[in-house]
Amino acid sequence: MKGIFGYDSPLMSALTSIGDCICLSVLWIVFSLPVVTIGASTTALYAAAYHTIRRKEGALWSRFWGAFRENFKRSTLLGLVVFAVLALLTMDVFVLRGVRLSGGAFGGLFYVVLVLWCLAVTWAVYVASYAARFNGSVREVLKFGFMLMTLHPIKMLGVLLPALAGMALTLLVPFMALILPAALFVVFSFTTESVFRLHMRPEDLERETSGGSDSEEETDIHDQ
Repeated sequence: MKGIFGYDSPLMSALTSIGDCICLSVLWIVFSLPVVTIGASTTALYAAAYHTIRRKEGALWSRFWGAFRENFKRSTLLGLVVFAVLALLTMDVFVLRGVRLSGGAFGGLFYVVLVLWCLAVTWAVYVASYAARFNGSVREVLKFGFMLMTLHPIKMLGVLLPALAGMALTLLVPFMALILPAALFVVFSFTTESVFRLHMRPEDLERETSGGSDSEEETDIHDQ
């Protein structure tokens, strides 16, 4: 019994991760409430989910607050751009769904817009992930997020499918919103980090693999 409930046991590690996911998800919700800060809070969400929950590096609050503060201006602008795109496509999905159900002439566009919406959801995750991990202007982050997503179309499913499943689960069980944001970004990180590693400079990849540094200022991605 002592082994099962020991500090380093798999059970206690799982319970700690669940607790961290709840705390981080609540932080993300609270810091996103002004709406305009959703970009900064989502960037901080990824930073804390990847470094603190997945890699066990540093304290949860300090990682979240540090990423939120350091990336606030850039990530806020990124969030406004991405939010505007998602809001427009979401509105189009609902409008064209109604047109399709009513037998309208443009009902077939519903499927086109639905595909674009799925791409935009995936792109939003890549943008937040890239902003949390690397330097770059708003324009560069938007460009690299889209580029990395489209260069690896199969890996897109590693982001899109969990995102859709998380949305569906939250609609069915609303209180899951207290754990799913952080849990999903931990899952997303397995896909996004595998893509990032394919495009990082060799010296940065070696330094990160050896645990030398996790600072975004010391790594970069090739423009290729």
